[in-house]
Amino acid sequence: MVVGDHEVMTEELADSIARARALVSSATRITVLTGAGISTDSGIPDFRGPQGVWTKNPEAEKLATLQHYLADPEVRRRAWQNRLHSTHWAAEPNHGHRTLVALESSGRMLGLVTQNVDGLHQLAGSDPERVVEVHGTMRYSRCWDCGDRLPMAEVLVRVREGEADPPCRECGGILKSDTISFGQSLVPEVIDQAMFLADTCDLLLAVGTSLQVYPVANMVPRARSVGAAIVIVNGEATKMDRFADVVLRGPIAELLPRLVERSDLP
Repeated sequence: MVVGDHEVMTEELADSIARARALVSSATRITVLTGAGISTDSGIPDFRGPQGVWTKNPEAEKLATLQHYLADPEVRRRAWQNRLHSTHWAAEPNHGHRTLVALESSGRMLGLVTQNVDGLHQLAGSDPERVVEVHGTMRYSRCWDCGDRLPMAEVLVRVREGEADPPCRECGGILKSDTISFGQSLVPEVIDQAMFLADTCDLLLAVGTSLQVYPVANMVPRARSVGAAIVIVNGEATKMDRFADVVLRGPIAELLPRLVERSDLP
């Protein structure tokens, strides 16, 4: 059942929310998968949507491409300025993030797999040990040569003080955001962890993701194959809607809290 379109009757919407809520309430091993849609209410745009970062500024995609970043110091200098002045640092968790913290506190969440790099789940209070960041995090830097990892804030202090392309202080190598760039391989252990969470859950709750980026999108059919219920909450249709028991379309920060028991909410 798809809800949230303009022609859907209120009774139908209420019925579908109730069915999704019942699935969430009865589940004991919940895996959550989140994408960019959960953070748009925090002021962080998605990448490829109508107002997406790369849609509005194709040059930004070049800055996020590994081969350009490693080969061209000017690309790195522009990338560091973008990081320094990013509005993402001022973003705060929204009701969607906080609802997932409440769900975790119920003791029924196996883990939270996110395609986002903004760190807002942890800022909202999600246990960092339960958050699987498949595309890395913007809140840390990593040396491409020796792998040294530092809080991004420490490196941005150096940029602010005049280092246009700060090198690694351990080995002199190239520093980059600890995110997965275009042309960079995903970390196999991280993907294995995400798939394990899909294979062992009794409910997969997919929130704010178009479910078209692989291998993470495979979490939905894998969860379905082991008998898990599937609930999808997103602003638009996804590539995996056909696998879902309930699909809710609409504002995530409004819909998601309706799926969690009131006693679990802050």
